[in-house]
Amino acid sequence: MSKDDDLDELEQRQLALVHWQQHAMAEPEKVLVIFEGRDAAGKDGAIRAVTEHLSVRNTRVVALAKPSDQERSQWYFQRYVARLPAGGETVIFNRSWYNRAGVERVMGFSTAEEQEVFLREVPGFEAMLLESGLKIVKFWLDVSKSEQAKRLEQRRTDPLKVMKSSPLDAAAQEKWDAYTDARDEMLRRTSTPAAPWICVRGDHKKAARLAIISHLVHALAPPAIAREVAPPDPDVLFQFELAALTDGRLEH
Repeated sequence: MSKDDDLDELEQRQLALVHWQQHAMAEPEKVLVIFEGRDAAGKDGAIRAVTEHLSVRNTRVVALAKPSDQERSQWYFQRYVARLPAGGETVIFNRSWYNRAGVERVMGFSTAEEQEVFLREVPGFEAMLLESGLKIVKFWLDVSKSEQAKRLEQRRTDPLKVMKSSPLDAAAQEKWDAYTDARDEMLRRTSTPAAPWICVRGDHKKAARLAIISHLVHALAPPAIAREVAPPDPDVLFQFELAALTDGRLEH
């Protein structure tokens, strides 16, 4: 595929996403899209591709900093609930309550008991959100260890990418196996029929972005709009199932 063809395909899918949002605003629908994944898996770029042509007024990207002392004393989900969408809005969480099952577990920012309570409670919490009329799409972006190392080095050495760097970057490689174990348990315990995890193989950024937008259109839009785009490539994007933990579709 040439660069021009690739751009045309992206724009076609973004146009279908615009058509979907016009429908969602008119209904009005409440939509939450969660982006989780390994460090440097491409979450920021995917979110930019999704939101590039969407309504600024009706689309919010939420990327919360670490909780304050006051927030740490609250119910864990409280600060996230305050940012959920109203009717006609689409909210995108660039990392979410699933921090507790990932970085907090690996880096020791919460206790084992707190992590277990979270994994036990979150399916019921999401079920309540769904019953209230909220639509939820959860993406897990995966990346190989070698590709992650290359991207983290680019963050460290490229002045234009310095704002992406984090003190936790080094731990992504050093604690690769611990993050793998955390990911596997999170996917096993929190992917439900009503709110499944959608896994995306992120080594090739453009293919991942095309697949993500296609999935959003097919998952959220009425058939007349969904027919405007091809389904996502199953070699890039798939709904989580236990077999994916051992058959090579997810990185170890």
